[in-house]
Amino acid sequence: MSSPKLRRQIAWEAARLMYSRECSEYFNAKQKAARRIYKGWIKPADLPTNAEIREQVQLLARISEGDQGYSKRLLEMRLRAAWWLRKLTPFHPKLIGSVLTGSIREGSDIDIHVFAASPESIAIVLDEQGVFYHMQRKRVEKNGEQRVFTHLHVRDQFPVELTVYHPSLLGFNFRSSITGKPIERAGIGELERVIAIEHDVDANGQAEQMLTMDACPDRSNVFLSLLVPLENVRQSPRYHPEGDALFHSMQVFALAKDVMPYDEEFLLAALLHDVGKAIDPDDHVASGLEALEGFISERTAWLIQHHMESHKIQDRTIGARRRKRLAAHPWFEDLCLLGDCDRAGRVPGAEVEEPEEALEYIEQLDEMFE
Repeated sequence: MSSPKLRRQIAWEAARLMYSRECSEYFNAKQKAARRIYKGWIKPADLPTNAEIREQVQLLARISEGDQGYSKRLLEMRLRAAWWLRKLTPFHPKLIGSVLTGSIREGSDIDIHVFAASPESIAIVLDEQGVFYHMQRKRVEKNGEQRVFTHLHVRDQFPVELTVYHPSLLGFNFRSSITGKPIERAGIGELERVIAIEHDVDANGQAEQMLTMDACPDRSNVFLSLLVPLENVRQSPRYHPEGDALFHSMQVFALAKDVMPYDEEFLLAALLHDVGKAIDPDDHVASGLEALEGFISERTAWLIQHHMESHKIQDRTIGARRRKRLAAHPWFEDLCLLGDCDRAGRVPGAEVEEPEEALEYIEQLDEMFE
């Protein structure tokens, strides 16, 4: 019989297992935690929910992060905001909201006001940066007047929301719709002073950070740039009756998401295992790993490196010594599971997500466990 106290203990232990990556699935974490905490049988209905475990994971993250971690994240968000203010200079950008005031919380956006006669002119800059974004036009009634606000939602290292205003409003004194008080906002110079004073990072240090950001593209953009060319990679109908390599990759990802929906490293291996086919079809594994170097974990790289051997294991064409060596590896079961998804992902006409949707899902996982 499960008590509220026992349920909380199991939720905490399950969260610890997931936070330490001993388990990647909620179901497995619950079962393992229940066995550790309670020796008897517990009805599945009495186990903690996924949401309860997720709350404990987030609590663990806050405990682990501490005040220093919070300050580090705030600095990172402010530096990224400064980077965007520089990129958007022609549109007189102003930072507002929690990143400026220092009151960030889980899921906080970098909120920026920009001024342009046309949102499309800002979209051109976003396209040049190679980021994912979508435009939203929102109709709002204020003081009995209907107004349309245009927002550009940018998926970046931290989510960015650009609110577009006409240049004629550049000097307008914006006020909070909740408090009626003027909204705090800062241009690039003001933000740099805040960073220098509150984080003790001088102008030279900030400039170095900007250069680093210019040199390091967002990993999702890297992944997308490697996935899109797969649409033009035709494969042997004998082995791949489903068609092009992108369609196959999206099928493998969908199957991987069914079996391990919260394992980011495994999902990336499924999604990216064939990206090298658009680079060097003669050695797609090595060329793919070279292109992904620095953007994926050791486990993801290992799974991609050996995914062709998973087929030899299934076909019993692999040497006994090689199979024994692979079988001794801690990620061997994951490799076999990836091979199952790879072989099953060859169905003509199957329904799949777009690459952008798959990457969005993975980014949400990354944010959930940060």
